[in-house]
Amino acid sequence: MRLAEQIELSIAAKPAQCSIKDWIYSEIRLAILSGRLKPNVRLPTTRDFAKHYGVSRSMVVLGYEQLLAEGYIASRTGKGTFVSAKLPDSLDSAPAPQDRAAVSAKGRLSQLGQVLADSPFFYGAAESAPVPFKPNQPDFEHFPLNIWNRIASKRANALRPRRMGYADPTGHRPLRASIAEHLRYTQRISCTPEQVIITHSAQQTLDLCARLLLDPGDTVWMEDPGYPGAKTLFAAVGARVHAVPIDSNGMDIEAAIQKAAHAKLAYVTSAHQSPIGPALSLERRIALLKWAERHQTTILEDDYDGEFRFHGTPMAPIKSLDASDRVIYMGTFSKLLFPSIRLAYAVVPEWLQTPFASAMSLTCRHVGLEAQAVLSEFIAEGHYARHLRRMKMVYQERAETFITACDNQLKGLLDVCPISTGLDACAYLPEGFDDVEVTERLKQGGIEARPLSFYGIERKPPSGLVLGFSAFRPEQIVSGVCRISEIL
Repeated sequence: MRLAEQIELSIAAKPAQCSIKDWIYSEIRLAILSGRLKPNVRLPTTRDFAKHYGVSRSMVVLGYEQLLAEGYIASRTGKGTFVSAKLPDSLDSAPAPQDRAAVSAKGRLSQLGQVLADSPFFYGAAESAPVPFKPNQPDFEHFPLNIWNRIASKRANALRPRRMGYADPTGHRPLRASIAEHLRYTQRISCTPEQVIITHSAQQTLDLCARLLLDPGDTVWMEDPGYPGAKTLFAAVGARVHAVPIDSNGMDIEAAIQKAAHAKLAYVTSAHQSPIGPALSLERRIALLKWAERHQTTILEDDYDGEFRFHGTPMAPIKSLDASDRVIYMGTFSKLLFPSIRLAYAVVPEWLQTPFASAMSLTCRHVGLEAQAVLSEFIAEGHYARHLRRMKMVYQERAETFITACDNQLKGLLDVCPISTGLDACAYLPEGFDDVEVTERLKQGGIEARPLSFYGIERKPPSGLVLGFSAFRPEQIVSGVCRISEIL
């Protein structure tokens, strides 16, 4: 029997998860597609095949029947089973499955696809604890896992058929009500649950805002340096990003008005400018609102970690001052709780509620219900507010430890900007240092950082580093700073 030589069957090579029937089918099909089995070649009887390979004849019959149904083989009464004499023309030149990787390289992306493919934001799964000083990392050790797991376990046991269908595209209403209540007391934002939209992430919120509000050629204000993830999504819809300089009072609103007064959207990290750190001053918040009202445009306020303000209460968001319904306020639980929760929210103006709900329904239908239900109960029982208060103290201690360690060990090598809010610190390198090269040297030495140049929009920022301190214990911070000192 020459079939084994022609199709290279080997029972030992069968994947463990693959059934005998599927294995027979796929191996014969592969041999036909690759040309090892030519048209009109006679296949062995199912009895001979089963005996030769020591498998059940019924499995061979099922494999043959699948090939017959798809037209790869044909049965001739009284003569046996053969490879089809006339395969579809498209198979004559079709590459074998194992050769398709080379062909796929010839595929072409759309202009939008190329923008998305060129994005610097590709992260693999975090298989281990973060390395000092990886940015944007909340602490996990202090998270009340026992409480969260208790609620999650209760919710899992409560699943019923009536909760297994599609849900509201705007999110689980009790969670939206809890968020609205929390924002009313902590951020002084007056909003209804109907204005709160639950999304998978801040990136999804940005993506939907870009698609709902911007046409190709529209102008968007962005801080420079600023968040590259927003810049990429705005570029993906064909918008023009107008880079606005920042200073100690945040985005320079007057400079933006002089250069691009008719922008369609202003994107701003008002509570904790990403990546430098200053908050947008009250005077500039009011100026931004007046501009938006005068030009009938929209402000997108990204408050990614503003609730972790170490001195005094958080500054009132722009949304809390919004009397003309021009501001979208967005937040994320990835920074406030933990990244794998994949839950964020947007507080949208009333005129945007229905369009946003429709966009959510079209693009992802809705966010998974169970995680929303667990978070809703977590907030309603007061655990969320207590956790934020506790982490604010933990992060403040770690920020102070980081600043002291840098003052003691990195004088003249790293100038740390004041830290008043959030999870990260910005620090400037001495003149002549290349922050990309420094970042690479640090990585080789077991230290993770992000170059400040990564955040440049139009202007190259001063050479510096963005360093996360929030996920690391004080002793890790001190030893990490010592390692930076050795490398620099």
